[in-house]
Parts: sequence; structure tokens; C-alpha cells
Amino acid sequence: MERLPFIKMHGLGNDFVVVDARRRPATLSAAAARSIADRRYGVGCDQLILLEAPRDAGTEAFMTIRNADGGVSAACGNATRCIGAFLMAETGARIARIGTEAGVLTAEGSGDVVTVDFGPPRLDWHEVPLASACDTLHAPIAEGPLADPACCSMGNPHGTFFVPNAEAVDLARHGPRLEHHKMFPERANIGVAEIVARDRIRLRVWERGAGITQACGTGASAALVNAHRRGLADRTATLVLDGGALTIEWREADNHVRMTGPVAIAFRGEIDPSLLAPAATP
Repeated sequence: MERLPFIKMHGLGNDFVVVDARRRPATLSAAAARSIADRRYGVGCDQLILLEAPRDAGTEAFMTIRNADGGVSAACGNATRCIGAFLMAETGARIARIGTEAGVLTAEGSGDVVTVDFGPPRLDWHEVPLASACDTLHAPIAEGPLADPACCSMGNPHGTFFVPNAEAVDLARHGPRLEHHKMFPERANIGVAEIVARDRIRLRVWERGAGITQACGTGASAALVNAHRRGLADRTATLVLDGGALTIEWREADNHVRMTGPVAIAFRGEIDPSLLAPAATP
């Protein structure tokens, strides 16, 4: 088995191992993803990104996302920004269209600042999805001091809990329990959001399959959408995450959610065959 080239990228510390399989096809199982994502014995990352040949007309590539636990995710905002920057640097264009399990996403920008258009948020209970019909602005979900979240989907499920002090929440304790709450049949990303001002929100996120991350683009987008729906924030705000700030806009004109923030390449390398050995295990 040959060594597999990769690029380590991150958006505000939300980090990814990117394997470009467009010209050299690769299949990475859940077991291989867990090995690569391990921060002590592997490369270390929140998500493993497999960049494949386009599946949709008018796109530059298809992006498959595996979380650190090996599970597949349909969407990842910071990863989309990173892949958008990577593709735009390759083509010299200012726009990249990327196929994902959540649909085709558009990235645009130049240099290390990229905007991703997620399209409209999904707000009905069955679109999140939730296990039973309810008002997604006030879902009947509680864990310790966290209760009454607003829920939506940004291509993946999110529950946003509004709290007076985001720093005071023991997210490492409550996050995994909420991720697996019975109301989330596909599990969920859990955000704790503190409204600092109508245009500024402090957010911490427990990501489904990855744990606490430095930043979550879809989580920040969900938090802005849910905050505006509750009348707590304007349609554009700065979301301050552990790793830095993202600008989120929920446009009234077309109902699209747009996220803007920085991306970076940390280093390039090769994955040793010993980490790929589990690939035969589904």
C-alpha cells in the first residue's frame, strides 16, 4: 500500500485532513478515518475530507466528509470554505462550486477570506430532522441547565441553546448527551449561544462526531438563523467562536445564508500505510 498525500487545512482552528482523490482515486473507511483523525497516533483533525471527481454538472469537485469518529456528515461550513479556497487557487477563478451530500454549495472570494452560500435554512421539524412534530423555535429538549433550544438544518442538524454566559456552560459534559438526545434521530450539532448585541453572538459548539471544536461554520449559521427567528439578533452578525470570528448573513432577498471567514493551509504530508490499514473494515 502506497503513502497517500494530504493537505492539512483549517478555518479558525476547525481543522481538516484533505485527500485529493480526483486523479488518484482513494477509498477511506470509517476505521481509516478514525486512525487518521487521532491526534496522538494519526495526523489529527476534526474531519477528514475526500475530494473526488465532480458528480454534478458545473461543479469542480465532490466533497465527502467524515467526522473524527468515522461517521459521514453531509455538510461542513469551514471545510467548504477551505476546499473552495483550494479549488479557486488551483483554477484562478473567484468562484468554486462544490458538490456535497447536502447539495451543491458555492464558495467565492480571494486569498484567505472565503464566503460560502448555504442556500435557505431548513426550519420544519422533519427537515432538521426531529423525532416528532414540534415548534422548532422551542424544541422540547433539555439536559442539565440547557433547555428550550431552537433547531434548524444547514445541511446537517443543529440545536442552538441560548444562555446568559456561554463560557460558564460545561459543554464537554452536556454536549455528548444532547448530541444523542432522543429528539435527534440523526444526532445533532449542539451550540450554546450568548447574545452580546444584536450584531454580535458568542458561540461554542459541540460537533456531532467530533466533540468541541474551535469553530463550526454551519453551527454559526444556525445560531444566527435561530437568534433572528427569536427576535434576538439582526440578519447579519459577527459570530465569535473559540477559534475566531465569522460573519453570518441571512439575506432577506433570497432567504440564503452566507458565511464569511478566513482559511489557511497548515502543512502538506503523506499518510503512512499503517494508518490506512483499517480501510478494509467498513
